[in-house]
Amino acid sequence: MFDMSPVAIGFSGLIILVVLMALRVPVGIALGLVSVGGITVLRGWGAAVAALAGLPFEFVAHWSLSAVPMFLLMGAVAYHSGMTHGLFSAAKKWLGFLPGGLAVATNFASAGFAAVSGSSLATAAAMGRIAIPEMLKARYDPGLAAGVVAASGTLGSLIPPSILFVLYGVFTEQPIGKLLIAGLLPGLLTAFVYASMIIGRCAVNPRLAPVPAERYGLAERLAELRSIWPVPLLILAVVGALYSGFATTTEAAAFGAFMAYVIALAQRRLNWRSFKESLLETLTSTASIFFVAVGAILLTRFLALSGVPSYLAGLMGDWALDPILVVLGASLIYLFLGMFLDPVGLMLITLPVLMPMFRALDLDLIWIGVLVVKYLEIGLLTPPVGLNAYVVSGVVGKAVPLSTIFRGLLWFVAAEAVIVALLIGFPQISLYLPSLMDY
Repeated sequence: MFDMSPVAIGFSGLIILVVLMALRVPVGIALGLVSVGGITVLRGWGAAVAALAGLPFEFVAHWSLSAVPMFLLMGAVAYHSGMTHGLFSAAKKWLGFLPGGLAVATNFASAGFAAVSGSSLATAAAMGRIAIPEMLKARYDPGLAAGVVAASGTLGSLIPPSILFVLYGVFTEQPIGKLLIAGLLPGLLTAFVYASMIIGRCAVNPRLAPVPAERYGLAERLAELRSIWPVPLLILAVVGALYSGFATTTEAAAFGAFMAYVIALAQRRLNWRSFKESLLETLTSTASIFFVAVGAILLTRFLALSGVPSYLAGLMGDWALDPILVVLGASLIYLFLGMFLDPVGLMLITLPVLMPMFRALDLDLIWIGVLVVKYLEIGLLTPPVGLNAYVVSGVVGKAVPLSTIFRGLLWFVAAEAVIVALLIGFPQISLYLPSLMDY
């Protein structure tokens, strides 16, 4: 084994990593074991100990990462204080008259919930409990009812604030503020393509979604907006602070968390229990993300020492005359691995391998970041391990079989193919808003 070339050792490490994850070893532990073992083989135990002693602290101490717990805290406070509870009711009263109106309402309510919570899985769980029983009671097709909840929960990965963009920005050394703003138009595009697909399907086949008999007057609809105003206010505050250059990413995240507390206190929705639950959820989620990220940092060092990224970049440079072919090749990698891995783990595992290739071809890394996050979203929907589908299945139980949920998701995956084609064909969808920023 020790006579192997460094590149061969690097590839062997990647194979062992895949095997460990197939055996359900936690991603952070698998990354750490492979990285420390690989560095030991390449440079000796002393180099491995030095990497283990220095790299985790250097990464965790990165100032930009302070945005992660702040965004998580903002979402936790908004959820546990009840700010997001009225989103579906408000969306139903404003959009319920459309073909498939309850599904369209679920789509936009989930987008708002996900943008605040920052968690696709939490959104799928929360909206599944609220929206799916309402749609089934209205005799909606079970696949459509469950599929829209599973799919629209992923919108929080693109619409700021997004934890995935923060991690991507730290790893690729791209301006996080621009990355967050870059996801805004693609996120809204996704929401509107989903809505258009739902309306089109239900207009052609009204049996999928009978139109509810209830009709709501303007006064009643306006009254609903009073209960949900904190959600758009929080999102606009964060986006506005970033876009105007008034605050850095970390400052905007802290401002959002502070505003969430102020609004919750002003509405008398924050008690000791919700305060404690918000802090505990934030600490748990932050520790989980950082544990995986530290493992990914160690993997980056191991692969750099082995020469695997340079080797692959050289191969790319030899045959990739068109950078679009490279993007499409990376797309296939993300879509395949996304069937089996969680989004944070998948992104942090693949970036050390793929990023040198993107840099060698001088691709815009803001645009690449939007595509990567979009692929991670799609991975949450595709079998056999579409995590959002399993979360929805756990919520609805036997009311909607898992096979029916995946069947309903096929339409949303088809919509994602259209969206990805637009994002690849027209990079300015992702780059226009960042280009207007001063920094």
